[in-house]
Amino acid sequence: MIYGSQETGAVPSLDLLTLLFDSEHCLAKENTPLHAEAEEPAKSINKSGVRLLAQQIAHFLRVEYGVGKHGHGKNIVASICSGQSRLPCFFFGVVAAEGVYSAVSSAITSNIDSFKNVLADPDTKVLLCSADTKELALKSGMKPSNILILKSYPEIQLKSADGNIQCNFAATGPQNLLDWKKVTDADELQKTPGCLIYSSGTTGAPKGVLISHENMVAEAILPSNINRRIWNGWAESGKLVGERPLSNGYRTLAHLPPAHISGIQGYFVNPFLDGGIVYWVPNGPFDVMKFLGYNKNLMITTFFTAPPIYDGIAKLHQYRPALVDGVFRSLRVAYSGGAALIPQSLLAARADQVLGDAEQGKPVLISQTWGATETTGAVTHMPPDRAGWDTLGSVGALLPGVTMRLVDEDGRDTQPVGEALLKGPTVMLGYYKNPMADKAAFTEDGWLRTGDSVRVQDGLLYYVDRMQDGIKNGASRVFPSELETVLREHAAVSDVAVIGVPRGDKGSVPRAFVVLSPQATSQGLITDIIEQQLVGFVQQKTGKDLAGGVQFVEAIPRAPVGKILRRELEKMAS
Repeated sequence: MIYGSQETGAVPSLDLLTLLFDSEHCLAKENTPLHAEAEEPAKSINKSGVRLLAQQIAHFLRVEYGVGKHGHGKNIVASICSGQSRLPCFFFGVVAAEGVYSAVSSAITSNIDSFKNVLADPDTKVLLCSADTKELALKSGMKPSNILILKSYPEIQLKSADGNIQCNFAATGPQNLLDWKKVTDADELQKTPGCLIYSSGTTGAPKGVLISHENMVAEAILPSNINRRIWNGWAESGKLVGERPLSNGYRTLAHLPPAHISGIQGYFVNPFLDGGIVYWVPNGPFDVMKFLGYNKNLMITTFFTAPPIYDGIAKLHQYRPALVDGVFRSLRVAYSGGAALIPQSLLAARADQVLGDAEQGKPVLISQTWGATETTGAVTHMPPDRAGWDTLGSVGALLPGVTMRLVDEDGRDTQPVGEALLKGPTVMLGYYKNPMADKAAFTEDGWLRTGDSVRVQDGLLYYVDRMQDGIKNGASRVFPSELETVLREHAAVSDVAVIGVPRGDKGSVPRAFVVLSPQATSQGLITDIIEQQLVGFVQQKTGKDLAGGVQFVEAIPRAPVGKILRRELEKMAS
């Protein structure tokens, strides 16, 4: 059975920059503020300013480094730059120069050999860094003259690590600007890469994911069109109370690493399309108190964040409610992705009104999304008119134009649960110079294998787990997420992850790695007793045996977007 969206939506045949800067689809006007430092919110840059910087940077990259000189999508500009307010301008500059912007995450840079291999490709012309990543850049093997350091504040500065090459931002004449190539041919848009993002490598060697102009345009326009239609209808009927999320009241907070697809689409592209401003949090370890302060003082209306942050907000409200009361009163839309959102976080956010301002008739739309780097981010979206208590836990409906098959382990169609195979305008071009990976990722008839188990109910999707994470013992299989969801309900558990550990010839049995809650540690309970309680709790709730026992840990290893690093747990279990 093939599943698809009930919504219809066309993807305009426009390149990304034309969509944002020169089309009626974009809500941002020339004087619309688009980016600012969270510490200096009044000093923003508007659409006109972003356009100018992008054209200056494009000219600089073409003249000094030959980016785009031999054709569209031939040269790569890599980035390990930390988030800052002029980083989107650099991204647009690379695209305008007809280069490919390559975001390299900390998961790769933590392994210097993998990092060097990524940059050793002859197509890579430049490496962008920031002051805090300069030393790492110098270890990359790139020549210092080809390493650029970006500084956004108080004045923009872009110069090489050896100090000999610098972009002259004072020169604003036509001879110092490079306009982008306007593309309207659908075939060219489908085949021309604009972005290269490396997978985290948590399940193998990092692979470069090639994202086309069509991919990025579709990922921006399809969910936005759904929201605009519904919110505009609500406003006309008088149903919408307070400011609508898509207006000049749209404000979001860039607090996640920009090296992921969620950063590129969520901070560079989508807010721009919807006429919103992005406030950039200073680089450094996540500081929950500053995060709360920025949300309150900047009156953030929309954000995308990782599940652990939602869980932290819910726990703060439970144990120290005064810290979060009123902080998220301006919030209207809260997106989550990258990992499953803990049900308790959803319930706490809605039942206790942590997010939004229900007293004033301004509740928040909480929307889980599902997707991958290979699908340019989310392929699902919860329409505002379908969000409610009865859809808690759903990752939404498929985006218009996206189709899905569910198959069993033998590749046969099944329902309502199975591995999701996808086609659509957001599905990647393929892996960069890796035909073997392409062959493994796509079926012979062009379906992308996601590796995710998904359930369909009433037209909405529910994420089950990674297929490869299923724990097989004989003929039976249990997914870690099922046990993790149950264990999080127990008062002694603050965080948890489950993996399979070998047990004889039959396969594996589930073991839970548990971070104890403050309540459990303050009571000084003996861990053996807690383990017995948890094993019994799982048996009672699910009928399944936690036969691998419980291992207590200080923290669950996670990627920045919240994914559990199960390979690290396997090392801890051995």
